[in-house]
Amino acid sequence: MPALTPLYTPARRTSEQSLLKKYMDWLFIKKGLYFRDYDDLWDWSVTDLEDFWESIWQFFDVQSHSPYHQVVLEGNPRDMIGTEWFRGATLNYAEHIFRHQNTQRPAIVFATEQRPRLMTVSWVELEHQVNAVATYLRQQGVGVGDRVVSVLPNIPEAVVAFLATNAIGAVWSSCSPDFGTTSIVDRFQQIEPKVLIAVDGYTYNGKPVDKTDAIRELRVSLPTLQRVVWVPCLDSHSRLERAVLWEEVLETPTPNELTFEPVPFEHPIWVLYSSGTTGKPKAITHSVGGCLLEHLKVLALHQDVRIGERYFWYSTTGWMMWNFAVGSMLVGATLVLYEGSAGYPDLNTLWNLADDARINHFGGGAAFYMACLRAGLKPANTAKLTHLRTIGSTGSPLPPEGFRWIYENVKSDVWLISFSGGTDVCSGFVGGNPLLPVYEGEIQCRLLGCKVEAFDENGKPVRGELGEMVILQPMPSMPIYFWNDPGNERYRKSYFDSYPGVWRHGDYIRITERNGVIIYGRSDATLNRDGVRIGTSEIYSAVESLPEIADSLVVGLEQPGGRYFMPLFVVLRDGFSLTSELNSRIKQTIRSQFSPRHVPDAVYAIDEVPYTMSGKKLETPVKKILAGVDASLVASKDTLRNPAALDQFTSFTVGK
Repeated sequence: MPALTPLYTPARRTSEQSLLKKYMDWLFIKKGLYFRDYDDLWDWSVTDLEDFWESIWQFFDVQSHSPYHQVVLEGNPRDMIGTEWFRGATLNYAEHIFRHQNTQRPAIVFATEQRPRLMTVSWVELEHQVNAVATYLRQQGVGVGDRVVSVLPNIPEAVVAFLATNAIGAVWSSCSPDFGTTSIVDRFQQIEPKVLIAVDGYTYNGKPVDKTDAIRELRVSLPTLQRVVWVPCLDSHSRLERAVLWEEVLETPTPNELTFEPVPFEHPIWVLYSSGTTGKPKAITHSVGGCLLEHLKVLALHQDVRIGERYFWYSTTGWMMWNFAVGSMLVGATLVLYEGSAGYPDLNTLWNLADDARINHFGGGAAFYMACLRAGLKPANTAKLTHLRTIGSTGSPLPPEGFRWIYENVKSDVWLISFSGGTDVCSGFVGGNPLLPVYEGEIQCRLLGCKVEAFDENGKPVRGELGEMVILQPMPSMPIYFWNDPGNERYRKSYFDSYPGVWRHGDYIRITERNGVIIYGRSDATLNRDGVRIGTSEIYSAVESLPEIADSLVVGLEQPGGRYFMPLFVVLRDGFSLTSELNSRIKQTIRSQFSPRHVPDAVYAIDEVPYTMSGKKLETPVKKILAGVDASLVASKDTLRNPAALDQFTSFTVGK
């Protein structure tokens, strides 16, 4: 049953001063549109797409170098592919970031494991560096539509390189240096880049990781490369043969003024990639205009990020949350970066950063908060967190105990924003709302312009029941295409195979009577016992509440003769073993908290749960291994946080 008492209710003053309330007032004054509450506003936003998205354009004063002639022209009725937005408009994403240039506050604040003391990049410095890199790229023949790729840590150079690439109308794509070389090649080869900007190495958990040989190998594997720019991070004297140093690029003589290339609304801004756990990574391509509008909408209206505030999201450059966090600069925020492990030297590191950097909006993966919970961390006892207004969580569902931990151990009056969407839209479908309370385990609302519903097995919308998450109307930030996907075949198969004209996202959700949303995990990993679907997150919530259990993973295996076998794998805390007593207590805990259907058929101890880089448990790949698929075929190991963790499942013969 949904929680009845909110963990947090916004103060009246907070709601009244929110940008979402200002937007609703603006709609009344400028458009004569009155909405009683958020539900009314949401209904309008997903019913009258043209007026809603035009209002976002106007409210944020989007600057176009040429006028648009039509707000939306919907594509093929079989799917949403080919939907056109703001036809005729030409604009630039980076130009909108530099609208907030000023001398009163820094553009970027950052720290690293190597250099934990805070450093800043002023707007003057940022403009100079972006101007220099943009000029250099132009000199190398990089023009509108050409691809610039990077293998960089989460450092200011990555932000500079993206802004410069975007300023000249080129297309950006990045991989984190902790990706294996094969995985980076699988991604970048698809888009045939002209320039690679790469690092000599990075530091993680206090240990240096040299990438020089890997970058040499990468350069050979990308025949379209014309230039490599070398960024020394580990060793200021390191140099890659036939590469130009970053510092030399910054010395490029520049025009007096940074200029921005206007491109059509549908022009590609960047290429992001699927995880590659189900085959070759999909090269998901987004539009400049779509990401501009979407990021303005979510960051301002749904996260209430205001001019002059400081925005932080713990991420790598290989996760879409890096792109999204850079988007905070669109609404006038100072971007806070941290490069390194969240657990080095201990899990207090990021909470101390929140104090030192005076962070207003702090974000991370749900896995980080759960790691803090399991470690018994109480940041409220060690950090003041005076400036902290919001805590954001994404990557995987944050369970109810994660919500409770934040309010009991971090800050009792913070606004917790559980946010879910993905690489597919470089944003969210459901998330925060400054007008609404926060309930345990529940995402506050469906975002404006996102017609999210839960479909039952008959493809009908349901309330208060578990269902397949679908989106019924197009959004500007949906992919314009997958790179190298003739006829949009992979695109169509990824989202539109199940329901005609409806985007199936692959999450298993329940829309509550409050119109909040609870996510139960990926629907392709959903358990289906006796015809009743069960979200994996429910089982994790129960199991991981036990003091002996550090982590867990559950899958469901279809067996011959219609049988169904559900094994649970648990990671035990130091000093504990999987005794028959603990086994029984695990099953009893699940039974008492949920139902007999949730009780696993068997419990096995493992060393660790395999995770993607963004903190998702690899339920489907494990299920495939247990069904007999070769482990090398189920996931690209060098895109995983702990690739060796998959190997332990090859020896299991569960349910045979």
